[in-house]
Amino acid sequence: HSTWWSRSPGKSGSHFHPSSDLFQPNEKKDIVTSTTCWLAMAGLLAGLTVVMGPLQILKLYAVPYWIFVMWLDFVTYLHHHGHNDKLPWYRGKAWSYLRGGLTTLDRDYGWLNKIHHDIGTHVIHHLFPQIPHYHLVEATEAAKPVLGKYYREPDKSGPFPFHLFGALARSMKSDHYVSDTGDIIYYQTDPKLAAGAHTSD
Repeated sequence: HSTWWSRSPGKSGSHFHPSSDLFQPNEKKDIVTSTTCWLAMAGLLAGLTVVMGPLQILKLYAVPYWIFVMWLDFVTYLHHHGHNDKLPWYRGKAWSYLRGGLTTLDRDYGWLNKIHHDIGTHVIHHLFPQIPHYHLVEATEAAKPVLGKYYREPDKSGPFPFHLFGALARSMKSDHYVSDTGDIIYYQTDPKLAAGAHTSD
């Protein structure tokens, strides 16, 4: 069964355990450090909850943290979903690093681009993760002529990226699952989920 300390069903290992098969032997110290810091933070929050009260910790830590995580999930999701053309998933021999990188999307966040360290330039980040954020826009512009039709130009944003909520809604209505078989597959729609989405409109 899956617990908080383990991975999703069907996968072994733990992100907290230094001997997990997720990590190389030379990463053991890093995992010990990471897990120790995580436990220290959990202890600090527990202590502050006792001293300051749960309502203060909820207001000062939990709510801002939830907002951050929701926005991070929103941004991450939309770099991999919600395009008008369905993006393929590759498996087995059909997969390559280049193919995987090219099935991500760039997004325009308007005034938020700089706050995001230009991570809206997500394709070049996937292809060359070593490029620092302050060169991502420049690198993307240089790569566009080389990528040609494989680059999907993002929709332009106003000052705030309200247009992305439409892309999210469209994807949530149709991108429900991928087949367990096949090397090049696309998101498919679960009729029951789609029907539920239409009745709630």
